Amino acid sequence: MKLEAIIQVKNVHKSFKSVHAVRGIDLEILPSQFIALLGPNGAGKTTLVEMIEGIQKPDKGEILISGKPWKGNEKEFRRIIGLSLQETRFIDKLRLFETLRLFASFFGLGAERCEEVMNLVGLEEKRQAYVVNLSGGQRQRLALGVALLNKPRILLLDEPTTGLDPQARREVWMILKKLKDASATSLILTTHYMEEAEQLCDYIVIMDHGTILKEGTLRDLLGKSSADIEEKQEYKGPPRNLDELFIELTGRHLNE
Repeated sequence: MKLEAIIQVKNVHKSFKSVHAVRGIDLEILPSQFIALLGPNGAGKTTLVEMIEGIQKPDKGEILISGKPWKGNEKEFRRIIGLSLQETRFIDKLRLFETLRLFASFFGLGAERCEEVMNLVGLEEKRQAYVVNLSGGQRQRLALGVALLNKPRILLLDEPTTGLDPQARREVWMILKKLKDASATSLILTTHYMEEAEQLCDYIVIMDHGTILKEGTLRDLLGKSSADIEEKQEYKGPPRNLDELFIELTGRHLNE
């Protein structure tokens, strides 16, 4: 029996003046599915995510959450979506646990849920620390904790580990792996790190110029023939890893 998609993106377009940021994208995301959204700068990733999370409205097409549109269902959707952006700013002179209590209050949640989340993201020892004194990695873990307070069915992470050192990045990975094992949350992750996509996600979408170039599991993507790809250099066999596939499809590196 096929699972019903929790997110459906149907022929979605979005333009900003002369820039056509998203060009007719179709995408389905299933419950519990972890999806990586890859693309170079300007590919349309963030615009697509902002439309899914309700910040932007499509010029054409529709986005459905559990089969329903955003219009008329905003309050319901915001209770089931969690967000963690590339850079999240908190009140510097609030303590870490106070910050969690503040955001938990928006969902009518108490101290018990804050304790659970604080333990999940490994910040128990920083409970009384002021936000201003947290390291970059600790702030990102706090941002992830805030996104998880409401036990979201959909989690949207926009480059959550950009600028973090390798150890801090792996700490975030471990939190997300535990989440995947313990819940039915669906994740959309935009990232500039191929290894991050490979480690965390079971489905990968590669975008450029507002369109989807390829999508599928990592095994499927690397196992497909490249005959249908417009050649930008001499073809020497199937790509050996996600980085090679990305260069083959776009003619450039992910961070360009």
